[in-house]
Amino acid sequence: MYAMRGAIKTLRAVQWTMLGSILLYAVIGELLRHGARAIDASLSYVFTTAGVALVGVIFVVRRTLVLRSAENLVVHPDDSATLNHWKSGYITTYALCEALALFGLILRFMGCSFQQSLPFYAGGFALLFFFGPREPARA
Repeated sequence: MYAMRGAIKTLRAVQWTMLGSILLYAVIGELLRHGARAIDASLSYVFTTAGVALVGVIFVVRRTLVLRSAENLVVHPDDSATLNHWKSGYITTYALCEALALFGLILRFMGCSFQQSLPFYAGGFALLFFFGPREPARA
């Protein structure tokens, strides 16, 4: 049980650090902007499609790594291998959310406006915030 509390504390620290970094991406994008300019529309579609696919991957990773491990942790709370799998699922989910926000920063550096980058920042931030670590409990 102590290992679980320590894992949750660590995951919360990672989560809040990554949330802060997404805000930093938005600030950096604005401070280092080169001014909005027209970019190829197909490139914008590529990033949008990749972003939507990434959101799908986030949900799949969460279901396969986090939720399945959580079910096992309810039955065997002292299983360190399952706990590590559960933690790595959360960290992978957080990294994917961060990647979504990075798409916004990349678009900003390529010349998109802040309004075009905002959905990527907001999506990454919202998903990262929503998927905070929770102690596994019986359904």
